[in-house]
Amino acid sequence: MYERQFVSILQKRINEKAPFMQFVLGPRQVGKTTGLEQLLAKLKTPYHFVFVEGELHPDANWLRLQWQKALLSDTLLVVDEIQKVENWNETLKSLWDQQRNNKKLKCIFLGSSTLNLVRGLSESLAGRIEIIPVFHWNYLESKQIYKGLTLDEFLEFGGYPKSYEYLKEKERFNSYVTQSIVKNVIEKDILLNHNVKKPALFKQTVELLAQYPSQEISYTKLLGQLQEGGNVEVIKYYIQLLKESFLFYPLEKYSSKGVKTKASSPKILPACPALVSSLSEQNVSHGHLFEMIVGNELLKCTEKLYYWRDGQYEVDFVAVKNKKLFAIEVKSGKSKHSKSLEVFLTKHPKAKPILVDKDIYLTLCENPDLIFEL
Repeated sequence: MYERQFVSILQKRINEKAPFMQFVLGPRQVGKTTGLEQLLAKLKTPYHFVFVEGELHPDANWLRLQWQKALLSDTLLVVDEIQKVENWNETLKSLWDQQRNNKKLKCIFLGSSTLNLVRGLSESLAGRIEIIPVFHWNYLESKQIYKGLTLDEFLEFGGYPKSYEYLKEKERFNSYVTQSIVKNVIEKDILLNHNVKKPALFKQTVELLAQYPSQEISYTKLLGQLQEGGNVEVIKYYIQLLKESFLFYPLEKYSSKGVKTKASSPKILPACPALVSSLSEQNVSHGHLFEMIVGNELLKCTEKLYYWRDGQYEVDFVAVKNKKLFAIEVKSGKSKHSKSLEVFLTKHPKAKPILVDKDIYLTLCENPDLIFEL
């Protein structure tokens, strides 16, 4: 069975003498629990593994009980879906700080929504935790579990390991993504935990964003296409919820002044092709889909990612990595020339240009640092 990279990272940290609490965060259905089970199968030490899903009263007392069970048996504590435990962050802070310095319990916590997790981690558990992000599957990873997968197939079905079982059954694929993943994210991760006054408007927003992968779209245009009333601030709030739930990533417009960046229309990056093909009611161009998967990889390996536009000229991505600026143009066809890139470089001469075609995309998936060194 294929083992994702986060498993080896987690194993190395857990084998340390006194590791911090480890938080594995990522989307639903991308293999977090499977990867954890692979890790536990390799460990020679005992562990206490509990699922919050299905527990009747996963509150602070329940979490203290799991902690004590692991501590008394000198085992590793593993909790899946920690964000569903009431007051989890303050409880973990109290339990961690009560330990003696030479007797720290080793812990792994899994979460599929960062909405409450990041807030709790930053406010209560600073200096006590390490975060290991887990992302949707890219093309090279997907080929490891589904031999012979073509790039065109990935651009339609890619992102979730189970989706490749339905390459020849589009209706079942659509049902799997919309019902088993998107519906659960919306209803269990978002609507149950956050103030969304118009659930129908929120669901319309999800479907509408899927129609504009790798495209800049104004908030006003989004509002004009929604059937129920709303305002710009509501739409911004919805998009932020979707970002923190690993479904859509809005990119801001790059500006060296910074002021225009915050006020810009977002460029929408769905988190994987499967979301687009299952949610969008219209055909999406191959070029936009390829640009989207390039953007998804860049999000993983850069500190900041933007797009740039000046009149008719547009650069697909502007990235900040190791305090250096990169202008990145995506080319899915044969043409390698970009007038927009030339214009950007005249305005920002310190930026380094990068052209990403299909071959460079594969390098980006396997060893992203290489493309920034070419």
